Amino acid sequence: MSNSFERIYAVVRCIPTGKVATYGQIARLAGLGRGARVVGYALFQITPGSDVPWQRVVNAQGEISESPHRQGNDDYQRILLKSEGIIFDEAGRIDLTEYRWQPDVAQCAKFASLT
Repeated sequence: MSNSFERIYAVVRCIPTGKVATYGQIARLAGLGRGARVVGYALFQITPGSDVPWQRVVNAQGEISESPHRQGNDDYQRILLKSEGIIFDEAGRIDLTEYRWQPDVAQCAKFASLT
């Protein structure tokens, strides 16, 4: 596993229940700049039973990034997020002003030390 993936997983593990982060937000916190795609690749590699809460990462519009390559995990992601109390609007979006994770300064410093 690459060091970048390990940093991504460390950041995602910090997202609390009932909150979400965007791919770009995770990339920045992991020290990958505009590496949102790398975050997507890393999360796609997670195996069942992992302790990484991959379901808490959504796109910049507050939507689940649907893909036929995820083999049904799009619906599963929605189920997991709803079970954490996250509400989707009629268009299938999450209100990022309400549910976006805002790490505190100490958390950001911890992530910076991972790079």
